[in-house]
Amino acid sequence: MRKNIFLVIQENPIDLGRDQYGNGDGGSAATTRSTTTRRAAASSSGTTVASASTSHKDGPKKDLGRDQNVQAGTDSNLITLIEFKKTLLEEQKKGEERIQELNNKIDSTKQQIDDERIQLENLRVKLKQTNEQKDTELTRYTEMKNALIETRNQMKSADEKNGTKSALKSRSERRDMGRLARNLEQIERDIQTKKLSKDEERKLVARSKEVATKLHALKTIYKKEDDYRNISSQYELLKARMNKIFDQKSDFGDKIGKLKGTLDTLLNLREGLYAERRSLIHVVREAKAKLEMVDTQLNAIQFRKSRQQAAESRLRRSQSQRRQTGDREEIRENIQERAKRNKENQERWNTMKEAALKKMSTGEKLTFDEMKLIYGDGISAD
Repeated sequence: MRKNIFLVIQENPIDLGRDQYGNGDGGSAATTRSTTTRRAAASSSGTTVASASTSHKDGPKKDLGRDQNVQAGTDSNLITLIEFKKTLLEEQKKGEERIQELNNKIDSTKQQIDDERIQLENLRVKLKQTNEQKDTELTRYTEMKNALIETRNQMKSADEKNGTKSALKSRSERRDMGRLARNLEQIERDIQTKKLSKDEERKLVARSKEVATKLHALKTIYKKEDDYRNISSQYELLKARMNKIFDQKSDFGDKIGKLKGTLDTLLNLREGLYAERRSLIHVVREAKAKLEMVDTQLNAIQFRKSRQQAAESRLRRSQSQRRQTGDREEIRENIQERAKRNKENQERWNTMKEAALKKMSTGEKLTFDEMKLIYGDGISAD
């Protein structure tokens, strides 16, 4: 239907004005022929007048037939254009409704994108804070780890330097600082209070130095162990905190990755909606342009129909006037013809009467008709 409708739109308009002027020319020619016929009838007979009147009536009938064909074609085009206009209006309405739906979806998608971007920005801020916290704690963690390693190395060094295998036979002996301290005090008391030989005193002094050395080593080891345990405890706390920070960082990274994927999906959806809306706007604009063309064509057809109706009305009035004029002219011509015949008959009657009077004056015998001419009524001469 759309392929045919453009043929209708592009079709050349029917020139009703040309038909109107053509009808006027036909009427003029018919009038001329009628006038010529009436002149001939004045000199010959009324038969020619009737034939001229018949010829005058045939021309408008042909014009009316052609106008009817033109009217039928115009009505067909008008129906086709009206149907096409309905289709375009429906297409435009559906397009505009779909555009409104797309606008709503675009607004909703844009709102989702804004919300997701806000969440993404918040997560990025938290991730940044976590990274800053990680950098700070990592420095402390590294320092604590190095301190723990150094303390452990010092403990090993102290064990190797101060303790022998015999001195470090058991862990309980190393940690029995109270017993060693009491032994040292007892040895020093014995040295100061007892009467000892030089050999016994020398042995007690040597024993005192040995116990003092072992006690000092144990104190040093205890201190290193305490330091190591303290540092190790702090190290474990920092290690747990670092693991928590890395877990948070990983969690934020996963959430940011999911949000980016969601944003990509929403952005692609928005672009798809934009593309569909642009396509529909193009279709609606085309429909509007076609509607303007159809309205222009409908207005042109309506204008031509009004012109045609006006021309037909003028033609009917003209035909009616010509028929009335023809009837009056025919009556007038009949009256003139009758008057002419009466005049001719009167002249013949007068001539015959004068001849009868002249015959009567000479004394000749008159016939009955001659007597009738002399003494009869002039009206009876017809």
